[in-house]
Amino acid sequence: MRAERVDHPVDHDQAVDTLRRSYAAVPAGEPVRLAKRTSNLFRPRSAPRTPGLDVSGLDGVLSVDPAARTADVQGMCSYEDLVDATLPHGLMPLVVPQLRTITLGGAVTGLGIESTSFRNGLPHESVLEMDLLTGAGEIVTARPQGEHADLFRAFPNSLGSLGYATRLRIELQPVRRYVALRNIRFTRLEELTDAIGEVITKGSWAGDPVDAMDGVMFSPGEAYLVLGTFTDDAERPSDYTGQEIYYRSLRQCTRDALTAYDYLWRWDTDWFWCSAAFGVQHPVIRRLWPARYRRSDVYHRLVRLEHRHQVAARIDRWRGQPPRERVVQDVEIPLDGTAEFLRWFARHVGMTPVWLCPLRLREPAGPGSARSWPLYPLKPGESYVNIGFWGSVPIADGAADGDVNRAVERAVSEAGGHKSLYSDAYYDREAFDRLYGGETWRAVKDRYDPDHRLTGLYEKAVARQ
Repeated sequence: MRAERVDHPVDHDQAVDTLRRSYAAVPAGEPVRLAKRTSNLFRPRSAPRTPGLDVSGLDGVLSVDPAARTADVQGMCSYEDLVDATLPHGLMPLVVPQLRTITLGGAVTGLGIESTSFRNGLPHESVLEMDLLTGAGEIVTARPQGEHADLFRAFPNSLGSLGYATRLRIELQPVRRYVALRNIRFTRLEELTDAIGEVITKGSWAGDPVDAMDGVMFSPGEAYLVLGTFTDDAERPSDYTGQEIYYRSLRQCTRDALTAYDYLWRWDTDWFWCSAAFGVQHPVIRRLWPARYRRSDVYHRLVRLEHRHQVAARIDRWRGQPPRERVVQDVEIPLDGTAEFLRWFARHVGMTPVWLCPLRLREPAGPGSARSWPLYPLKPGESYVNIGFWGSVPIADGAADGDVNRAVERAVSEAGGHKSLYSDAYYDREAFDRLYGGETWRAVKDRYDPDHRLTGLYEKAVARQ
């Protein structure tokens, strides 16, 4: 069976040529940025002084090959559009990050994760090859082996500091019409982590296969593991895009079911639980808030407006409330240290709920196929839990903005974990290079961006632009 061409309004070669021309138009010494209307980053950025790279024609699916279970996808294609192209074939990407507007290129260069990561790893691990625009203005095709294997390995977690993906060929996996869910409550965190370990080892729970696994901790004494099984049979699948709210269902039912499509976007409608900050979870406001605006990208735009105009902060000051520190992070903690870290977090940060997503790098497919990812060096064969927490905390008397985030970074390092770089980071250069493959990054940077036209990784992630 041949790959099925997916109609796309812009010719790919033309779009790549437009991108290269826009890159060449950026004056030397000026920062190079993408001209994107949406973003899932929380790092502060200054307003660009020059036009960004024109990626307007690089946001589609080029082809889907149902027989080979692969897809050729442009770098700025959102997972929402990618899923729309693959689901009619009964296929899905191996990992679908939880927010609709995350792009495939963004998930590979900036990391992504979801409930299939306990067996499929991270999105970059299902990439077979990718075309990259380098800092030298060249387009190279990087694969696990060959001339550009060094760039292939270093691209994940490089955050655009080594180049931008224009096309990626990725693996796909079969999916059924529905996902049957079991919501299992735990009152002891060690029991929760033991259960995660059992599912990772056996691929099943209580005799039933597990295709997807994540969870939520409301408190150290109340945590839930959500186990999903792909199926073609489900009675009355639930709908959490209307008045009902998904994360609340974990406390209300032990078994549930969603269509495959609704399962993939179950967290997007309410940005996990963060839509409460805009009142969207209040029954009256929810009825008035149009369903088409119950999306993570809408909430993110509102947050960016607040960061720009500081309306809520001004109201808090008027009310005599202390200023608040933004604590928006995803961290990977080794499974055997997860319970202890969660207890530390509950004592010292106290934000709830938190998301739990087990993770394990993919097992090698055969001899010589093991891959390393030096800019985010998780250990092969070790199980981790991604812990996501997104909100703010009051700044205590005598404390400074950033103190809580710095404490989180120390606790993550002491636990042998790693922290994603989409949000605030406070590492000094030496610690950052040690944690995020600084030596490898510099070697690849010097080869593919010899004039350092692209902003460096440390400057993107830590230094305030």
